[in-house]
Amino acid sequence: MPADLAVIGLGPYGLPLAQAAVAAGISTLGYRTGPEAGSLSPAELRRMLSGGFRTAAGPAELGRVRTAVICAPTPPGTDGGPDLSQVEAAARTLSTHLRPHTTVILESPVPPGTTEEFLRPLLETGSGLRAGRDFHLAYSPTRVDPGNRDFTPATTPKVIGGLTPACTESAAAFYSRLTDKVVRARGPREAETVQLLETNYRHVNIALVNEMAVLCHDLGVDLWDVIRCAETKPFGFHAFRPGPGVGGHAIPRDLTSAGRSLRMVELARQVNDQMPRYVVQRAAALLNEHGKSARGARVLLLGVTYKPDLADQQGTPAQEVAVRLMELGAAVSYHDPHIPSWSVLDRPVPRADSLYEAAADADLTILLQQHRTYDLQGLSVKAQLLLDTRGATPTGAAHRL
Repeated sequence: MPADLAVIGLGPYGLPLAQAAVAAGISTLGYRTGPEAGSLSPAELRRMLSGGFRTAAGPAELGRVRTAVICAPTPPGTDGGPDLSQVEAAARTLSTHLRPHTTVILESPVPPGTTEEFLRPLLETGSGLRAGRDFHLAYSPTRVDPGNRDFTPATTPKVIGGLTPACTESAAAFYSRLTDKVVRARGPREAETVQLLETNYRHVNIALVNEMAVLCHDLGVDLWDVIRCAETKPFGFHAFRPGPGVGGHAIPRDLTSAGRSLRMVELARQVNDQMPRYVVQRAAALLNEHGKSARGARVLLLGVTYKPDLADQQGTPAQEVAVRLMELGAAVSYHDPHIPSWSVLDRPVPRADSLYEAAADADLTILLQQHRTYDLQGLSVKAQLLLDTRGATPTGAAHRL
């Protein structure tokens, strides 16, 4: 049976879109572009299947949909820009089955100009059709925030930029079935640059507060109290919080064209990339203050995912923290309720089964991710020494970043 929608790429961008479409009653077909990192809980999978979701038996099924959305991953490439190979593969596959009047939308994070200069020629050459005349073409930045229960695809406005006004309206008609508000950009380049601005805004502000964390530690100032007070200002300030590093899928270099960069964004990336090293420096200093060396110390890492309450490890700073601790000679173990096994440098890291016993046994426990299931008050009592990189423990209960 033909579907209304084909989601091409079932990773971190495509799966949330497919879930939202199924929830809106849209007949949805999924098509994988590679070994993607998206995941569903058994309950979520059952809901999607009962709502009519199915995966494509073959690429020919892509030619029987009204709307095709390309959500292929764009990881960092060797040149510093994004690797568009999966977008290219998706476009070539779709182009050979593309029918007139189909609406094609790109949602993958890409540099400005990709929709017109990269995607459009691939679709036109493979199909023999003209974008803007025979089929609609548009870009919509992905606004997925995994695990966020307050802002879902249905309540998050969708930005649309079409090749022509008719392309914009066709894409807007589709997204209006999924979300409460559709925002029309002037064109695909503007919509692509929305993604660039939103991603870089987050990273620049995280870098600022990460630098503040280092400064405040040196000055003996409680940064977490500073943030608590500052966020009472009703204008001109939005609170960001420091951490051991920045993970996730939409990192700044994903959206910067090769040979072009924003100086402030590059500096922010350098600051954020230094945070795992700073965490390890703080860990070694704490051990020394308590008469212990990092070499031979038992260090327990709590939470090794990039975001709380999720199993996604894309870009997690826990990897580098573990590597640097091992280089110092520490014996590293971990606990994470979402990660049953974990390897660093192709070596398995011992997993703590009993959290409290492991924290009591470790010379140092480092909270890297604040999962909801962690009783931080209890952990602060059990742990010999606790370094909190998230400011999640009660004041005075742990050493904070």
